[in-house]
Formats: sequence, C-alpha cells, structure tokens
Amino acid sequence: MYRFLLTPRWWAINVFLLLSIPFCVFMGSWQLGRFEDRVDNHREAEAQVADAKKDRPRPLDDLLPVTKATSGKQASATGRYDTQLLVPGRTLDDKDGYYVLTLLRTGTGRALPVVRGWLPGEPDPAKAPAPPAGEVTVTGALQASETPGSNGVSARSGLPEGQTAAISAASLINLVPYDVYDAWVTLNRGDSGMRAVPASAPGGTGLDLKAFQNLGYTAEWFAFVGFVIFMWFRLFRREVELARDAELGLGPAADATDTADATDTADAADAADGDDVPRQASGVSSPVQ
Repeated sequence: MYRFLLTPRWWAINVFLLLSIPFCVFMGSWQLGRFEDRVDNHREAEAQVADAKKDRPRPLDDLLPVTKATSGKQASATGRYDTQLLVPGRTLDDKDGYYVLTLLRTGTGRALPVVRGWLPGEPDPAKAPAPPAGEVTVTGALQASETPGSNGVSARSGLPEGQTAAISAASLINLVPYDVYDAWVTLNRGDSGMRAVPASAPGGTGLDLKAFQNLGYTAEWFAFVGFVIFMWFRLFRREVELARDAELGLGPAADATDTADATDTADAADAADGDDVPRQASGVSSPVQ
C-alpha cells in the first residue's frame, strides 16, 4: 500500500519537505533574533538617555555632530535668546500640546534651537512665556535634528507664522536669517513654569514599524512550516486512499475496466444475434413490393 513512497514523484516531495522545514525554522529564528536585537538596542538607548542626565555637561561643539553615542548627552551653550517659535502636535503624558522653541544666538554665529518647555492645548503665542533677556547659559540633553514624516513628527506644511512642524536645520533655515546648528537641546528643567520635554532615544533604536515587521516575518516563517507539513500529510492520505481503493477494485481504474468488459460483452451479443439475419449489401436498394 505504501509502495508509492518509492516513486520519483514522492522522492521529490519528501526531499522538498526535509529541506524546507529547517530552512523555514532558520529564517524564522533569524527574524526573531533581529527583533530581539532591536528590543535590546531600544533598552540600551533608554538606559543611555537616563544615565546621560548624571553626566557632567560638556560644551556643545565637543559633542557635534550628533551620533548614537552623543545623543542624549548633557550639552551646554552660552548666548542670547532670539526668535521664538511654537511646535504644534506634540504630546506629553498622552496629552496634546506644543513645544516652545527659542533660538539661542551663540558666539559662533550660529543659533542653537532650544526647547524651553511644553504647554497643553493649541499653540498660542500669547501663552508662551517670553525668553529671558541678556546672556544666558543653557544646559540640556542634546538631540539630533528631526525628520518630518518619521517618529511621529508632523510633515504638514502651511502652518501659521511663528510655527514649525519639525525641529531641524533644514526647516528653521527658511524661518530665520542666520545659520542654525544641525541639532537641538531640550532643557532639563522647564523654563518659566513650563513642563520639561524629556529626551528621546537616538533614531533607529526604538521599537518602530520595522521592529514589528521582523516579528511578523517570524510568525510567517513558522506558519509556513505548519503549512508544508499539513500539505504533505494531505497528499499522503490521498495516495493511501487511492491505493486502498485499487486493492478493493474501486476507483477510476476499476470503473474503466468494468466499462470495457461491458462493452465487449455487448458487442459479442450483437455479433451472435446478427449471424441469423442476412445482411444487405451496401448500395443495393430493397425491392418494392
């Protein structure tokens, strides 16, 4: 009954099964490993930001350009506050609000974007506290420029005057008549009663969509293992049923044999009956009575 397993067709099916299962398990494990690596990187980045608060502040220029190693580090800069902008669409503790962003003109000729704090509600210049006058020294967590359309940063345009969607040099250079650092700082303590904006982990280290795509691919590879085994078992059961039917004289082959035997018997009977009846020659008309 199981001799069909030795046919070339079933040799190919079995080889495919034996090769596909370990391959799918390997790919699923690899995707799971990538997801776990992203989780570990996210935890390390959050720990880095938390530990950076304990570090001694360093001059801003010593930490530039912003990298994964310097993101979240305590930076200090001295200058005078100048243009103030509002950054709408920012949440803090699941509450909608906006950042108060003020550009600090430094002695280098460039301005440093400083997030002085967060306020709830819709952006309102009248509610945003004015920056301190005179020369000030600010200390806060260093952050990389934001990219519109990623990490929850709004990519919308056409905002009212005095607002910007993203904190980046590319966006701010069109709003102020001087150069801007390709970085920004969020103060450790909110200025003028505003809530401080916590530093975020470096870009590419969070549990973003790509991380959960790896987890989804993991599930797909392991599901494919189950699908391959199911299809092999289904084909095997079908072959067993066909072999059993053939042994019992059932199935398409037996029906074809029975039909042929019945046809042969009918032909033989017709031939026997025709021996007693004279056959008329082809092309000869019967005489008219």
